[in-house]
Amino acid sequence: LTCRGLASSASRPREDSWLKSLFVRKVDPRKDAHSNLLAKRETSSLYKLQIHNVKPEYLDAYNKLCQEVLPKIHEEKHYPCALVGTWNTWYGEQDQAVHLWRYEGGYPALNEVMNKLRQNKEFTDFRKERGNMLLSRKNQLLLEFSFWNEPVPRAGPNIYELRSYQLRPGTMIEWGNYWARAIRFRQDSNEAVGGFFSQIGQLYMVHHLWAYKDLQTREDIRNAAWHKPGWDELVYYTVPLIQEMESRIMIPLKISPLQ
Repeated sequence: LTCRGLASSASRPREDSWLKSLFVRKVDPRKDAHSNLLAKRETSSLYKLQIHNVKPEYLDAYNKLCQEVLPKIHEEKHYPCALVGTWNTWYGEQDQAVHLWRYEGGYPALNEVMNKLRQNKEFTDFRKERGNMLLSRKNQLLLEFSFWNEPVPRAGPNIYELRSYQLRPGTMIEWGNYWARAIRFRQDSNEAVGGFFSQIGQLYMVHHLWAYKDLQTREDIRNAAWHKPGWDELVYYTVPLIQEMESRIMIPLKISPLQ
């Protein structure tokens, strides 16, 4: 125990020095809730991530139904929401659909949309028909990290990777401080789509969304990051913050604004 304490104390000056040189401005966790400190302040957007596990025999019918109904909600001017992207998981959990929605105006916009949809017979019929095709479903409400790209429509074809991290409780500020720097290493190929953290649902969850031409391009871009000075140290300090992590490789549906 004594040796361990000495080793930890000896490494502390190096860590503190590195952190001071790395971050010109660090978020102070004592000042406010991490949702206020880390989220974009210039927007009040709220995001909803939906994950549906579909009965294998119904996946094609599920996709067809979603492609018929979801654009109507997305394009309706009276609904303050937008479909950011919709995908099927290719590698990861199979027969899975992933939808990402943006509510411009935060929780009031979410409530407005939900109230209007309850009065929309086409949507209630859609939900009933869709429910018969599902094994399970879950959702989370998310905010954007202030230092990540805004997820905007892009041309394809692309594959998308959704990397989900379950952080140790109390470490979200640390994660944000490290990734405010780390994201700069991953912008060269325009692969960074969006970064989010959970507010309701499974807490202390972080989701990073990336776009690549194909799996080999993904491998090449990720390997190239290790040749940039500083990336290895950022990985070294962020890994201990993680309890679990998951990677999904996803293919966009035809109606997805992210292609």
